Amino acid sequence: MTTPRELSDALASLAGLEVLKGHGTGNDFVLVPDVDAAHDLAPAQVAALADRRFGIGGDGILRVVPTASSPEVADQADRAPWFMDYRNGDGSIAEMCGNGARVFARYLVDAGLETGPEFAIATRGGVCGVRIEDDGDVTIDMGEATTPRARAMPVVAVGGRSWHGSGVLVPNPHCVVFLEDAAELEALDLTTAPDVAPPAVFPDGVNVEFVVDVAERHVRMRVHERGVGETLSCGTGACAVMVAAAARDGAPTHTSYVVDVPGGTVVVSRRDDGRIELRGPAEIVARITLGGAA
Repeated sequence: MTTPRELSDALASLAGLEVLKGHGTGNDFVLVPDVDAAHDLAPAQVAALADRRFGIGGDGILRVVPTASSPEVADQADRAPWFMDYRNGDGSIAEMCGNGARVFARYLVDAGLETGPEFAIATRGGVCGVRIEDDGDVTIDMGEATTPRARAMPVVAVGGRSWHGSGVLVPNPHCVVFLEDAAELEALDLTTAPDVAPPAVFPDGVNVEFVVDVAERHVRMRVHERGVGETLSCGTGACAVMVAAAARDGAPTHTSYVVDVPGGTVVVSRRDDGRIELRGPAEIVARITLGGAA
């Protein structure tokens, strides 16, 4: 466990850096503009920024860096000039973050780095198209969902109860569990990570969504994210829930679901070509210059 002294030292190493705070339906992030690619954040620095008591606080970190200067995604530079270098709150790396992508896109437009209304951003999960809607919402092309290679049906356990889940990759790994009613959803203790077996289905860890029906093509979810804990929203999780619900319901390829999360509501649509779009709000709420050690 990281000590307060270690968190303080990690923040002190970033003294003078300007960061921003933003969120998408309550899924909150510290955004680090790094247009000169000068701040390849160490895991300890990420954890310090994300800490809610000793740092700025957030579910994750969004570093804004030129795609061409980032070897892992440099091949995307001709299609997307800016790379969303996303890290979970514990410093670990994730393939994609749907809510984070909307906040990232909002910053690019606000900062004049993109003029919109349509452009693309680079991510570890591939190039994602962005569309700024007339009402201010941001829509992200999340690509196509796939299933884990391991064909075993995952079993999810929480508090002595267990359920079968559905594995969906968007491209982050997700396990979706459908519950009977809202009371069952509310009663879940998600302060610790659900147990998911067998481990071979999700060798890199997994985000777990618990879902109940609200109405036709309308569901409600809670989520425990790997490397973060329970969050108020998860964009890739909402997409995974839509895919699993559509399969359960026998919905056509072209379909849309309203997904309620604790932090608000998003709309997830699947186009005729199978690609998934995530639409919802994104807000930048603060600009902060980091200080030095006390």
